[in-house]
Amino acid sequence: MDKTFPSAKQAVEEITEGASVAIAGFGVPHRWPSDLIRALHDQGTRGLTVVCNVLGVGPFSPQILAENHQISHLIAAFSTLAGVHTPAEEQIEHGEIDFELVPQGTLVERLRAGGAGLAAFYTPVGVGTPIAENKEVRSFDGQLYLLEQALKVDYTFVRAQVADTLGNVAFFGGSQNFAPSFAKAARATIVEADQIVAPGEIPPERVDLPGIFVDRVVPSSVGQAITPEMLAQATMGKELRPTNVPRTYLGKPGLTREMMALKAAQLLQEGTYVNLGIGIPTLVSNFLFDRDIILHAENGVLGYGPIQPDEKANPDLYNAGGQLVSLQPGASFFDTVTAFEMARGGHLQTVLLGGFQVDVEGNLANWTMPEMVGGGVGGAMDLVAGHSETIVIMEHTDKYGRPKLLHHCTYPLTGLHCVQVVVTDLALIRIAPHGMILEEVAPGFTAGEIQSVTEAPLIVSASLKTMF
Repeated sequence: MDKTFPSAKQAVEEITEGASVAIAGFGVPHRWPSDLIRALHDQGTRGLTVVCNVLGVGPFSPQILAENHQISHLIAAFSTLAGVHTPAEEQIEHGEIDFELVPQGTLVERLRAGGAGLAAFYTPVGVGTPIAENKEVRSFDGQLYLLEQALKVDYTFVRAQVADTLGNVAFFGGSQNFAPSFAKAARATIVEADQIVAPGEIPPERVDLPGIFVDRVVPSSVGQAITPEMLAQATMGKELRPTNVPRTYLGKPGLTREMMALKAAQLLQEGTYVNLGIGIPTLVSNFLFDRDIILHAENGVLGYGPIQPDEKANPDLYNAGGQLVSLQPGASFFDTVTAFEMARGGHLQTVLLGGFQVDVEGNLANWTMPEMVGGGVGGAMDLVAGHSETIVIMEHTDKYGRPKLLHHCTYPLTGLHCVQVVVTDLALIRIAPHGMILEEVAPGFTAGEIQSVTEAPLIVSASLKTMF
């Protein structure tokens, strides 16, 4: 049973107009099935429904299908990120692409359910947010859940390190992510492999995706090396202020992003499992040193360490923000389905997330703003659904000087009553039943000055102190 095809071009030839294609991969530069994407691009098939985590940017990513106007419907956890403008975003804005935003954990679970022959499932993710609109809500044991429908596709593209001619697949490091759930949901799964070997050369215990779920295997021409171009694309085209350069408030510097991450790291308890969301929270991994804290990432890794310099980069070791990281002793890898089982199931003690707004009730908004088309919900809704302690790390005001700590969030919500602590570049604030308690202020600032750039009323702690 030889499933190999000589080229990606031949493997995608039967994909016709109106087909649905799931594309596994966490994001640039992490092993997109680039030959398959390019072959579909060159074939020019239009009217596609594309299912993915994010379209990414650059010539190795699914974004080239949008550039070629081949997508009519997009189902993804991200349409864009703040500060990024892509062809897909423009086409969504103009109605050329119909966009369905799905939280990461719900996305993989919908495809897992589709591949398992299930019709639907209930999830706590998205309750009280725009995700819940027009969906059945039901109470189980006093908690509300949404009914989400299973999702099947015509084709799935997967990139793997090794596959055999029978279609058995082995992934390395965190590159398993969405692949198993996406592959199982497809009528035909096509695997692009860095190396194709004979049956038996992959040890049975190393097979991550059995060949029964794979229909075609093609050799990859992209190779394993990460190029400087790929690394530049990992920021999704955003121009970011250096992490050691502070913003200025009232003519004085606040904390740098690095100092905010250090302060958040000091709040973490020993002997805990902690998730670091994209943005400023990912910097926390650089400040844990040898502490007894195990880091979790949605792409499927438990036990990673600090962000790595480019010259030491391993393409299969990365965090949820796409940054290349080191690995700690005792680490483990798994798929994204398992990663969100850990989150929703309450196995994480603490979650650190970025934020656009937090209000006095501990509600969080962090996935879209009025100036964004669509948004980037990622895994945040799943992470707050697990009832872990949630710490939000964000700058105190937005780039226009508008307060982010409010009476009531005005942006679409990520989660209800889920935030316990907020660390900003001006303050450390705890959310209590009676309001926001100001516990620490940045050096050089007073409680009154913090209140002047905060919409929500602050209760000044009797033991107020200066950070650091």
